[in-house]
Amino acid sequence: MHADPPVRTDPPYVPIRTSAWPQRRMSKWIYLVGVALLLIAVLVGLVHKPSQAEKASDLRGFLQEVTSDIESCAAGVSESLQALRLVQSGADATAGDVNAGISVAQQGSANCAPANNEQIDDLQTVQVSESLDSYRLAGAVTGLVNWAAPDAEQVQNDVANVLSTSSAQARSRAEAQLTAALAVLNRQGAAVNSVVDAAMRSLGVHEPRLQLPG
Repeated sequence: MHADPPVRTDPPYVPIRTSAWPQRRMSKWIYLVGVALLLIAVLVGLVHKPSQAEKASDLRGFLQEVTSDIESCAAGVSESLQALRLVQSGADATAGDVNAGISVAQQGSANCAPANNEQIDDLQTVQVSESLDSYRLAGAVTGLVNWAAPDAEQVQNDVANVLSTSSAQARSRAEAQLTAALAVLNRQGAAVNSVVDAAMRSLGVHEPRLQLPG
């Protein structure tokens, strides 16, 4: 008679898994719906066109930004020319008036350089909204930078030269150079404003023109 085998007390053997637990696969329909929604979102973004009101709002923001950036340089041009006219129109102009005019012109010229004026430096990086791409305003920004440097710089340097001359012959040459520099400055300013004015007319925006003295 054979004895019964001993009773096992160790846990039953479970083989070690060599692969991941089975995962529930995403339904093909759920995947397709997700792709379709993504495509719809992309198409809506492409199809959307800004309204006239949105464009007008973007243009006002653009004008505020570039006006703020150019105003200090433009103010220097006005002050330099006013100082020159003050000396030229007054027979009793003193040496102090002349020296003050030279200082104003030299400081104004330096203030129109991007390296010396954070506002002009910022002007170089102005980004025009995509809604305004058709209005050529990016070119107007470049033109405005050029109005400041080198054009406004040159005008104010020439003002300082006129005030610094001691002889009639030297003064005549300096005044001729100033006249030529002013003509360049005014053409540049007119070109910039013609682009900006066209955009304002097209969008019905009533804002002050860019003040670019010359």
